[in-house]
Amino acid sequence: MLARLGLEPGEEDYYAEQLSGILGHIERLREVDTEAIPPTAQVVPLENRTRADVLGPCLTQEQALANAPEARDGYFVVKAIQEAEP
Repeated sequence: MLARLGLEPGEEDYYAEQLSGILGHIERLREVDTEAIPPTAQVVPLENRTRADVLGPCLTQEQALANAPEARDGYFVVKAIQEAEP
């Protein structure tokens, strides 16, 4: 009742059996000695695969804005997506 799951008639037995199986597995896991195992949220180590930043040739601000449809005060002007079109 608390979960407010919409179960069809007869599904209660099906899901009760599955839940009992899950709880049985949890009981088996409780039998394992895990005292020497530290808690973790990630079972495999994560490692960022990034390269070192290398300064290279780049465009000047004027070159970057040269082909812009509209520029103002050294910035690209783009249509706002939050505002309704007139």
